[in-house]
Amino acid sequence: MNTLRLQLRFLVPLVLTLIAAAYLAVPLMDRLTLRWFSRDLNLRGSLVTKTLSDSIAEGLQEPGSSRMQSLFNRVVQDERLVGIGLCSLDGELLRRSPGFPRSLTCARAEVIGQQDEPQIRIEGGPAHVGFYPVTDETGPIAQLILLQDLSFVEHRSQDTQKYLIILIAGLGGIIALITVVVAQLSWRGWVSGARALLRGEGLISPLMSSAAPELAPFAADLRARLRDLEDEYRRSLGPETEWNPERLRALLRTQLRGDQLIVVANREPYIHDKVGDDIVVKRPASGLVTAVEPLLRACSGTWIAHGSGSADAEVVDAHDRVLVPPGKHEYTLRRLWLSEEEEKGYYYGFANEGLWPLCHVAHVRPVFRESDWEHYRAVNQRFADAVVAEARSEDPVVLVQDYHFALLPAMIRKKLPRATILTFWHIPWPNPESFGICPWRQEILEGMLGSTILGFHTRFHCKNFIETVDRYLEARIEHEHSTISFHDDSTFVESYPISIEWPSEQTQASWLPVAQCRQNVLARLGLPPDHRIAIGVDRFDYTKGILERIHAVERLLEKHPEWIGQLSFVQIAAPSRGSLEEYKSFQERIHALTERVNKRFGFEGYKPVHLLAVHHDQASLYELYRAADACMVTSLHDGMNLVCKEFVAARDDERGVLILSRFAGAAREMSQALIVNPYHVEETADALQRALTMPEAEQRERMGSLRMTVREFNVYRWAGRMLTDAGRWRLRERIEARVQRHQPG
Repeated sequence: MNTLRLQLRFLVPLVLTLIAAAYLAVPLMDRLTLRWFSRDLNLRGSLVTKTLSDSIAEGLQEPGSSRMQSLFNRVVQDERLVGIGLCSLDGELLRRSPGFPRSLTCARAEVIGQQDEPQIRIEGGPAHVGFYPVTDETGPIAQLILLQDLSFVEHRSQDTQKYLIILIAGLGGIIALITVVVAQLSWRGWVSGARALLRGEGLISPLMSSAAPELAPFAADLRARLRDLEDEYRRSLGPETEWNPERLRALLRTQLRGDQLIVVANREPYIHDKVGDDIVVKRPASGLVTAVEPLLRACSGTWIAHGSGSADAEVVDAHDRVLVPPGKHEYTLRRLWLSEEEEKGYYYGFANEGLWPLCHVAHVRPVFRESDWEHYRAVNQRFADAVVAEARSEDPVVLVQDYHFALLPAMIRKKLPRATILTFWHIPWPNPESFGICPWRQEILEGMLGSTILGFHTRFHCKNFIETVDRYLEARIEHEHSTISFHDDSTFVESYPISIEWPSEQTQASWLPVAQCRQNVLARLGLPPDHRIAIGVDRFDYTKGILERIHAVERLLEKHPEWIGQLSFVQIAAPSRGSLEEYKSFQERIHALTERVNKRFGFEGYKPVHLLAVHHDQASLYELYRAADACMVTSLHDGMNLVCKEFVAARDDERGVLILSRFAGAAREMSQALIVNPYHVEETADALQRALTMPEAEQRERMGSLRMTVREFNVYRWAGRMLTDAGRWRLRERIEARVQRHQPG
């Protein structure tokens, strides 16, 4: 009987609360329903306005004509559309349909249209007020007021109220029934459990007690459950809100609260060079810098890099540090100094003559020298020592960048065993057979497995790495969880497709109009106003498919001679690694091919191929992106390639066509581009022909979808996913460590 009384004391307030919740929820549902329908009606109004724009423009050119009034009379026959008004840009009502209220002025309609719930009462009931610009090729020419019937919303709201009340009442009954049943079955257990907890007994006390050896299996099971929950959480993640610097900072405050962030990269984000008596600051042409630098600006960490500028040593303090960006001082740049011999062996030798061709499988033979390996190992150790010196705690978050530092994670782990080390490999990872030719394959794999989290651009690269470890090391691999356990440490292997920082509204506002960009580029190249332009933007590198790209342009001019004199291909090729013999030979081949194609198809005043082998700053590149009719990204093998994403971000006019190699990591995200096999010259030439003749509507559809993808999957999302995984991993390791400390023996 006592149990029943207690249940009733609980159930009565529960039922009353549910009833009150139902009545409180009804007005909220009404407001939400109205806002949802208002949003739909606004979208419908925009579509109607776009449909009528051409007819309205023609009607405004004939002031005395009755065509526009007839148009309005036909349109309002739509059962949802009750009135139309046309306003001049000065706010004068020019035309209106018969159902449009005479008391509704243009100024009042504009004010109402900007409200959260833009509606008025007319003779037939409530009406939604929409205020939309009418544009033509010159810009806005008038404003259209659309009044759409809202009475259907009231009818649907009444139905919603009825079903909501029934649903809440049903839920209340089910909850009450379950509560009664569970209470009857569990009452004695609850009382016993409460008494045990009051006596200090229960789960937590024995778990943390060293006198409970029987709990060792439970501790092991706890670790497994933590991992399962983590995997389940990752799978349950749905569409995310937009990633930006503020969200990244918030993530650091919550998941990595108080933790220090250190980035290690060979390339520095700012270079100080001596020009005469002045010191000039430059930003290097590097996809890595483009991707990682916004992360440091958002998170205020430390970037450790090789100081390569001629004036770098003049601007650092006594500890080789300098605050950057210049004038803003958002994070710290720590520079290390390498001798010419060290740079030749570590960077040009092992990294770029060995690992680069090995991982890209670009039909260039890797070169491995013992002396290069020794320098590579020594420089990795120097960077590891710098990380330890910069660390303010025993467990910083260290983000290691790229193939220059394959040995670094294990070296840091040795000095800072509690550090969370995220290694991101910016280039592809080959299959086990290809990687097996490296003489120091085991040392490289062991070095990378010092990472807590190891990231690649695609799942395919992750799969290749796991299979390589399986082939050459004695390690335990959990394929289901993408985890490798080696020497009592675990490494989580995951794909994190890298991206760019989406241009801010302020940045986009500073861009010149597309027409002005085209005019500037054409004038700079000495081309006529109606000339068509295709572009390529790369470093001078044999993996980028520049030769194949120029061959495709040549084949296009062979198949479609009408483009001779009408089309020019502009290749930006920033000089890179010119001291290496393979790169010198490659550059000579590019220049020779360019000269041959220009002699074959060019004439006085016209060159089909413009090869600009100089560095271009970001502003110049974006001007070129905005001027181009097509952008060709034809990598033979690439980790991601950010040029294609920069091109998409620059095209706020939703024009231009992206031609993208299927061997670039970006092809898996950007399927709306024209995907080609760059080795197939005929296919690439046909894609260029399709791009140059593509209708504007298809261009807008493709580019609009690409822009949505690049904006959502931006560099902050890339960094946020890695840091979120790092935060969860740190929490899991801390829980496991506590359990381990309290286990017996």
